[in-house]
Amino acid sequence: MKHTIIIAEAGVNHNGSIENALRLIDAAAIAGVDYVKFQTFKSENLVSKFAKKADYQILNTGDAAESQFQMLKKLELSVKDHEDLISYCKRKNVKFFSTAFDLDSLRYLSDIGLELVKIPSGEITNVPYLRLASELFKEVIISTGMSTIQEIEAAMGVFLTAGISKANITILHCNTEYPTPMHDVNLKAMLHIRDRFNTAVGYSDHTLGIEVPIAAVALGAAVIEKHFTLDKTMEGPDHLASLEPEELKAMVVAIRNVEIAISGSGVKEPSVSEKKNMSVARKSIVAQKPIRKGEIFSEQNITVKRPGNGISPNRWDEVIGKIAKRDFQEDELIELLP
Repeated sequence: MKHTIIIAEAGVNHNGSIENALRLIDAAAIAGVDYVKFQTFKSENLVSKFAKKADYQILNTGDAAESQFQMLKKLELSVKDHEDLISYCKRKNVKFFSTAFDLDSLRYLSDIGLELVKIPSGEITNVPYLRLASELFKEVIISTGMSTIQEIEAAMGVFLTAGISKANITILHCNTEYPTPMHDVNLKAMLHIRDRFNTAVGYSDHTLGIEVPIAAVALGAAVIEKHFTLDKTMEGPDHLASLEPEELKAMVVAIRNVEIAISGSGVKEPSVSEKKNMSVARKSIVAQKPIRKGEIFSEQNITVKRPGNGISPNRWDEVIGKIAKRDFQEDELIELLP
């Protein structure tokens, strides 16, 4: 049976607090996800001191005067923080994962033993970043928010040139608006990506709710990534478009149910569980009124009623015109005796 990899994106929703980060791991483990993912960066390497925040970041933080650098500097995780989070993930039996947003952070994640790299949407055109990632890691997940198909192709070229097999690459359809309006999801683009690049595909979701990632799994997503938070009302750039713990749990349950539902043979036939209902829900040919031995079965003296453990109505034409070999009372199942 298919197993969709579910990545719970804690991201920066810890708000710079290691205590919050540990609580996020608790919530992810309880929900039953495969990975809990954080973000690894040095603000000095990621953003200039003059870069403005995105509109959604201004809206969600309520501070237009604060720069991106000032906002992100408060959200960095230290080396010690990473060590504590990795150790705690092991205790909670959930896999630690993080996205690097600069070259030094790529090297750091490789040095601590991560074998899988996640390319965030904002770095898909960053050739030096892609080249270093292709040198350090052999398994790649690429997020494609804001990307054209040509930009995805160029990024793929970097990894394929480095010798990374398509079997080790997963491409995630994504929209980077937080939250993403439903009319901008364009979920069928995930299928376009799959057909164009012949790789596993998935979906990184920023919509409100859980229905779109569930739909993505039904369409064949191999990986689902979804932001989550302890509380949507917390201050910070990503909380509003994140799931709270109970919603995350509901999404995981729904995805696992969808996996089961689409895992059948694909052949249309009665299932094991429903066969017992056939005699109850289907009908048989019965006497419409008392029939005497020797009478001819006709549309005037036979009809179709439940239960379905007699002669099936699909033999109606075969029964019409036959002679009754015994008496039948009203509603009695008709038999064709030799």
